[in-house]
Amino acid sequence: MLKKVAIITGGAGNLGRAVVKKFLDSGYHVAVTLEPNAHVEEQFRNQSPHLDLYELDVTDEEKAANFIKECAQKYGRLDVVSMLVGGFALGTIADLNQASMEKMLRLNFYSALAIAKPAFEVMKAQKGGRLIFIGARAGLDLKNGGYAVEYGLSKSLLFRLSELLNAEGNAEGVVAAVVVPSVIDTPANRASMPNANFDEWVKPEVIAESIAFLCSDAGGALRDAVLKVYHKA
Repeated sequence: MLKKVAIITGGAGNLGRAVVKKFLDSGYHVAVTLEPNAHVEEQFRNQSPHLDLYELDVTDEEKAANFIKECAQKYGRLDVVSMLVGGFALGTIADLNQASMEKMLRLNFYSALAIAKPAFEVMKAQKGGRLIFIGARAGLDLKNGGYAVEYGLSKSLLFRLSELLNAEGNAEGVVAAVVVPSVIDTPANRASMPNANFDEWVKPEVIAESIAFLCSDAGGALRDAVLKVYHKA
């Protein structure tokens, strides 16, 4: 029997590694996108015979579409596509400008749209699949995201995109969902906020478990899911 297939963009990051491990442990064949010229430890490259690594600029619409097409042909089907690529920036309304807004859109929205759109067509044709986006509190509730306006605006579009995909895809068994973490407990976040209470933050492994649940048979019964993984933060 063919293994289920998961595509994970941004799989080399702290969250990405946890999600990759969870899906490998769950019996999936996992295809991971890495930034071009990314330096990845051999331990990650040799993690499993069921792990394939691809260098890809996921904001390049044409290359992303070709990548999805090649994966669908190679693996036979796409069961899960989890889009983890993103970026953060502080800034108020006074700081808002087109150049920096465009950067946030490219990292947080275009990176997901370029992958989700062709994957959605593959999943509709095969009558099923899960699309997972990573949202943000600042994008879920914009009035409380004044500390990171451009970031919040770019992330807010993922919720709307998920709604649109569900409106068209649910009848074909294609389900989109948004996972919304609070502060993720990573070395980088600890270094940038050394006085914070790290026990209140959410672990990457917990987010990975949440994503895996959404892709399970039980999670597949959910519709228009927005999963808030906040822990105590």
